[in-house]
Amino acid sequence: MNRRQLIRTGTLGSLGVLAARAIPGALGQTRIPGANERIRVGIVGFSDRLVASLLPAFQSLAEEFNVEIVGVSDLWSRRRTEAEAWFTKNTGKTIPTYRNNEELYEKAKPDAVIISTADFQHAPHTIEAIAAGCDVYCEKPFAETMQDARAALKAVRASDRILQVGSQRRSGGNYRAAYEYLKSGKFGPIVAVEMTWNVNQPGRWRRRDLVASIREQDVDWKRFQMNRPEATWDPRKYLEFRLFWPYSSGIPGQWMCHQIDTIHWFTGLPHPRSVAANGGIYQWKDGRTNFDTLAAVFDYGPLDDPGSGFQVTYSSRFSNSAGGTKEIYYSNGGELNIDSGRVSDNGGLTEAEAKAMNLPAKRLDAFKLESTGEIVTTSANTGADPLTNAHVRNWLECLRSRKQPHAPVEAGYQHAIACIMANAAARTGERITFDETTQEVLAGGRVFHL
Repeated sequence: MNRRQLIRTGTLGSLGVLAARAIPGALGQTRIPGANERIRVGIVGFSDRLVASLLPAFQSLAEEFNVEIVGVSDLWSRRRTEAEAWFTKNTGKTIPTYRNNEELYEKAKPDAVIISTADFQHAPHTIEAIAAGCDVYCEKPFAETMQDARAALKAVRASDRILQVGSQRRSGGNYRAAYEYLKSGKFGPIVAVEMTWNVNQPGRWRRRDLVASIREQDVDWKRFQMNRPEATWDPRKYLEFRLFWPYSSGIPGQWMCHQIDTIHWFTGLPHPRSVAANGGIYQWKDGRTNFDTLAAVFDYGPLDDPGSGFQVTYSSRFSNSAGGTKEIYYSNGGELNIDSGRVSDNGGLTEAEAKAMNLPAKRLDAFKLESTGEIVTTSANTGADPLTNAHVRNWLECLRSRKQPHAPVEAGYQHAIACIMANAAARTGERITFDETTQEVLAGGRVFHL
């Protein structure tokens, strides 16, 4: 099955079959290290995110959990050289590097891997890792197409491996406190949620110096494309993949997935019932194909009760940072501001309005949520932040206990659905729905494809 056939058919198990064929030397190695045995961890993708946050978090916990890095895989020779230099400088050890994941799994034989590669590669790389018998920490977004999402979900569920998706909010003390508060019922039914993520950054996701220096002969471009349509070498798509579909959905996959994940977590709803969205490249006309401005409206609620539910509005722009980032949940009695961790009666039904309609007034008592653990702001998740430390800690704890982590595979699958629906809505102009039976995103009643 070639790449075009794979994308066209979307066979549920096809990616898993390809992964199993790709790394036969690693199959059958599935094991659970003993309580005192060192856990061997491989790195899939030596990325900026890995160096800035994931590796510092991992290294700070390595001795406590008796874990070690045993190899780094990256398709670009420069990244492999940088990986060698980083470990020599920061650990005093020489870590072997590999040209691809097959070499990593066959030669290093890790027990677990940290996946920090291009957005569209996360799900296929997860499938490879599971086929190699590894536990996984996988950066978000979990998947950018439903074909990839379904295949990765199936692979993880069919195994006994531990997978933590990089949805770090789930390890944030204030978010966990908000979850408990909403679960208690004191807030009342959610009637609306507002989410924004605004910046003014022309260089966001740009890598101009690297683009100018990279050479095709130093990169395995064919392997990089994986199951995407074959294309000629393009250094921007390799290094600035977040700006180009189908290598990334951009705003949905990079930012929306963090915020929309809290909806599924807090409510237990698996995905939106429908999405409408639009946007465009209004400011930064630099050759990108992903939008620099996006607005989406989600309808959430019980699938069997279309008369109930609530609306989520999401907006993001790169051209003006006014408004910053926010996540505010509303009930008829007030609001829960996630960023400040405060509950207030702002906007709640007043006594006068209630009396006029012979209704009881609904006003929430104002207070600040009690938070245990690390605090995360709505715009966090970059840099060597304590939240990433908490999330990596939770993953390492689960590697030992074999319990489910804060962000299991279902969390990734659910945010993938919402983000794919938003991307489809913005690109087609159609009202997007989701078919529960086929687990497909529908645009105007038709399956949305690349």
